[in-house]
Amino acid sequence: MSYLFEILPSLLSGASMTLQVFALVLIFSIPLGVLIAFALQVHWNLLHHLINIYIWIMRGTPLLLQLIFIYYVLPSIGIRLDRLPAAIIAFVLNSAAYFAEIFRGGIDTIPKGQYEAAKVLKFSPFDTVRYIILPQVTKIVLPSVFNEVMSLVKDTSLVYALGISDLILASRTAANRDASLVPMFLAGAIYLILIGIVTILAKKVEKKYSYYRSEATMLELRNINKGFGEKQILSNFSLRIPEKQILAIVGPSGGGKTTLLRMLAGL
Repeated sequence: MSYLFEILPSLLSGASMTLQVFALVLIFSIPLGVLIAFALQVHWNLLHHLINIYIWIMRGTPLLLQLIFIYYVLPSIGIRLDRLPAAIIAFVLNSAAYFAEIFRGGIDTIPKGQYEAAKVLKFSPFDTVRYIILPQVTKIVLPSVFNEVMSLVKDTSLVYALGISDLILASRTAANRDASLVPMFLAGAIYLILIGIVTILAKKVEKKYSYYRSEATMLELRNINKGFGEKQILSNFSLRIPEKQILAIVGPSGGGKTTLLRMLAGL
C-alpha cells in the first residue's frame, strides 16, 4: 500500500497532463467538426473535394503517424512546433474529421422540408441552423459523439510518443524503474475512472435531450374529412403531434392550412 502512495503523485501529475490534452482537443475539435459538416452542405464542388481529401487522410492514416509527421517531419520544411502544440494540432485535426462525419450524418437525416419551412417563416440561414437544424442534429448524434469522446480519452495516451509526460509515460517510467507492473495497472484504473465520468456525463446529457424522443401525444387527429360544398379540402387526414415538439404547417395557398388550424382550434 505504501508503494501505491509513493507512485500516485507522479501518476496524478501525468493524468493532469492527459486531461489537459483531452480538454483542449475537445474544445477545438467539436466546433471544427461542426463547421466542416455544415461546409459540406455548401454547393461548391472544389470545397467538397478538399474536405473529402482531408477526411480521407485523417481517417485513413494512424494517429501515431500523424503525430510523428507534425512533430518530426514539418520541421524539415521550416515549421517547428513544441511537443504539446504539435500533439494538440494532430489530435484536433484527427478528431475533427471524425466529428465532421458524425455531424454530417446527422444533418443528412433532417428532412429538406424543414429548410423550406424555415424559408417560408423568413428564417435567415444562420437562424435556420441555430434554432431548427442544430438542436435536432445534436440529439441525433449524441451517442456517436460520446463514443468518439471516450475513444479520445484513450487515444491521448499516444502523446507519450512525443515525450510528453502524460499518464502512460509516468506509469511506464515507474514500472521500468521499479520492475513492477503495479504502475501500469494503476494507470489503467485511472483511465477507467475517466471513462466512467464521461459515461455518467453522457447519460445526463442524453437525458436532457430526451424530450425530443417523447412518445406522449399532445394532439391527434384520425381520418378527418372536411369540405365546402362539393370541394373536398381534407380527406381521411390523420395527424399526431408529440409533446414538446414544434410543428410547422407549410403548403400552397388553398391547400387547407387555415382549415386545419381552425379545426384544431375547434372552430
